[in-house]
Amino acid sequence: MAMLRLQAGQSELAVAVGISAAIAAYGASLAFETLVQSGHNTAEPHHGPSDRLLKNGDLILLDFGAAFEGYRADTTRMAVVGEPTARQLEIHRLVLQAHDAAINAVRAGVTTGEVDAAARDVIAAAGLGDRFFHRVGHGLGLEAHEDPSLDPGSNTVLEPGMVFTIEPGIYIPLWGGVRIEDDVVVEAEGCRVLTTADRNLRMVPAG
Repeated sequence: MAMLRLQAGQSELAVAVGISAAIAAYGASLAFETLVQSGHNTAEPHHGPSDRLLKNGDLILLDFGAAFEGYRADTTRMAVVGEPTARQLEIHRLVLQAHDAAINAVRAGVTTGEVDAAARDVIAAAGLGDRFFHRVGHGLGLEAHEDPSLDPGSNTVLEPGMVFTIEPGIYIPLWGGVRIEDDVVVEAEGCRVLTTADRNLRMVPAG
């Protein structure tokens, strides 16, 4: 698993190469260009991997997915180098609560905007609504980004069999950011989460 191979002193680019190799070892290919972001780079929702080295205290954001037999996955997980601070744990916990609220809102007959609002309301109630500034998810399948788009106020009605991501995030300038992303399929009375990777904030041994 990619998270288990993280080490202080690695570059973001080296981590991205390792993720690509791990996906290839299972006979799959990359669904899209892997994002590896560390430290202040995590304050941007999408920042390509650089030669920045993982340092003690860094948050690490990994956004990656495999493509197999034409279909694509999309997952984001978080780690921290060394012991997390209280603030890092607090923000991760808040994003996870928003993520879970959105997943609990998914079922046939509700709208995409209602799912977005379920996550957004949790973050707004904590006073950080302005730090969540992208949609909560997007369709996924033969392409990495498809309909439906789960934008604020959008009114697409969910139908059984639709597959999309749930990926709320909080991004704080000069501090960092947290995003947690899973893939779900809509069912009549709820949804089934297709992603099985641990959602906890993983600790990487300090250098």
